[in-house]
Amino acid sequence: MAASRSGLYTRLMGLLTFSINVTLDGCVDHREGIADDETHAFFTRLMDGAGAMLWGRTTYEMMESSWPAIARGEEDAPPTLREWALKLEAKPKYVVSSTRHDFPWNNSHHLAGALRTTVQELKDRTPDGVLLGSGRLATELDRLDLIDEYRFLVHPRIAGHGPTLYESGLASTRRLDLISAEPLRCGAVAMHYRRAG
Repeated sequence: MAASRSGLYTRLMGLLTFSINVTLDGCVDHREGIADDETHAFFTRLMDGAGAMLWGRTTYEMMESSWPAIARGEEDAPPTLREWALKLEAKPKYVVSSTRHDFPWNNSHHLAGALRTTVQELKDRTPDGVLLGSGRLATELDRLDLIDEYRFLVHPRIAGHGPTLYESGLASTRRLDLISAEPLRCGAVAMHYRRAG
């Protein structure tokens, strides 16, 4: 009986998955990745499978500056980008920020309070999982042992500059188990890892 209760709790609690574009030298500057139909489809599938998005203020403001206008049809965009924009418009979006409290974009919510508590509560009430897309916030959440999975799109580029993945460091090495590695036609590889034991 205890095992079945534990299994039920695991199913009810969503995973926090960190996903980001990264070059071979660790650069996470969004302008350095390959943006084509296949890479957009990859991130659209990830978003479709998640119950909510989680960002820091900087990422939120970058996304807010273009995607709502595309969703409203105010900017021309290819079909794959418009599909992403419309789905992003409808998806619950949670933002961690100590400097901004008003997030007017549709379905956007401010996460206030202790980071560990608020993010754990978000995971607990989102059985389909939370997709995290902010590099600096990911470092803070990894320090709190809150990230369960990693879905990196590794691009065949050497940027030669930052920002880089986990550039402010972690207290200890993270051991990960490889779940899958899927090469894309553009040369990028979709890597799926889970926290080891």
